[in-house]
Amino acid sequence: MAATFSAKLALHQGSRFINHRLFHTTRRRDIVKPFLLADIGEGTRECQIIQWFVQPGARVEQFDKLCEVQSDKTASDITSPFDGVIKKLYYEADDMALVGKPLLDIDIQSDITPESEALIEESGGEKADVPRKEAPQPQAPRHEDSNVEREEVQGPLSRTKHQDKGLATPAVRHLIKEHNIRVQDIDGSGKDGRVLKEDVHRHVSQTTQKSTQQPAAKDQKKPLTPVQMAMFKTMTRSLTIPHFLYSSTVDTGNLNRFRAKINNTREAGNKLTPLPFILKAISLATGHHPLLNAWLDTSDPKKPELSYKAAHDFGIAVDTPSGLLVPVIRNIESQSVGTIAEQIKMLSSKAREGKLGPKDLQGATFSVSNIGSIGGGVVAPIIVEPQVAIVGVGRAKVVPGFDEQGNVVKKEEMVLSWSADHRVVDGAECARCAERVNWYLQNMEAWMLEMK
Repeated sequence: MAATFSAKLALHQGSRFINHRLFHTTRRRDIVKPFLLADIGEGTRECQIIQWFVQPGARVEQFDKLCEVQSDKTASDITSPFDGVIKKLYYEADDMALVGKPLLDIDIQSDITPESEALIEESGGEKADVPRKEAPQPQAPRHEDSNVEREEVQGPLSRTKHQDKGLATPAVRHLIKEHNIRVQDIDGSGKDGRVLKEDVHRHVSQTTQKSTQQPAAKDQKKPLTPVQMAMFKTMTRSLTIPHFLYSSTVDTGNLNRFRAKINNTREAGNKLTPLPFILKAISLATGHHPLLNAWLDTSDPKKPELSYKAAHDFGIAVDTPSGLLVPVIRNIESQSVGTIAEQIKMLSSKAREGKLGPKDLQGATFSVSNIGSIGGGVVAPIIVEPQVAIVGVGRAKVVPGFDEQGNVVKKEEMVLSWSADHRVVDGAECARCAERVNWYLQNMEAWMLEMK
């Protein structure tokens, strides 16, 4: 019986070999290749290793996750382009990895296509060439080898089993760092053992209860997070911009009454806030004052150049657990207030969940910082190059005022604070654009004359 099975299997393998000789165009190579970290953003030179999904000795297949990294403001997974075995990791979790430098070594154990072979040559992997051979004779299966491979695939580092401790989103890891604890010490209650914010708070609470004596507070030195580092670099460059500041108070009574009428017909979770109206008003105003929706290119200091942007792609500042992020709402000039509101809701949710991609954060032609959602009135927002203007929205409030007959009445107002690049935008142009925005917000019916 066993002999018959072996003969049939050998015959089957022989037929597979014939097909291989006729149609297969790749060849087997034994390669230990350094896997280089590719550029994953606009000029990003480094990123932080959030977590490893593999360790040395783990067998991986093409498209298996190797690690999760976070660049300046976005997190992404790095996957394997080959089948093979992990030989060496060059970084620990939380280390900063350099673009273009080895991330790990992988022993490639699969057929290499010409395209993959070209990739190997470019990346400088060390190869042990195996000359092209004639077809081997069919052999009986090696059950012991199959068992070994099955054990590796089903091992703790397999992609089918992620119950190891240490899985957490960047926002949760930031919270863990603030409490100066290790993610491995926390029992995660999320999917596949992922650590959630609630798990961190529960662990801190339990640890506090167990401790009979609190240690004395000590100073802590911590490196900047990727988001903080990006902000550090951006704001340092912004110091070279001479800012012109202008603030104005907007009577929002008409706007709020108009919103109330619309919101009475909308569901509870879909109410309109003032922000989409403000974005649309700025878009209409910059249609008359295009200089404020422009980019200034100073790459050649002797010949700076202005680029007037046809699209109104506005960045909106969003406060998240990872820090301040500025996703971009595209083509506001051609969107309604309702669709703008939907875009704000969607991008804000993605930002707080750490799901923004590089494209969500690139290419803003103008920025709006809604600091009023937290507090404050007059602010001095900082311009982000190559943009030439930004506006800060203060908190809406009720104040006493006078009507046309001189009677004291209740008024609703907010302050809009503008900053413009004084190298190319004069104060009068900024003031004219700001006052046009105010007029739009105070005269909602006038929009019908200009809406496209």
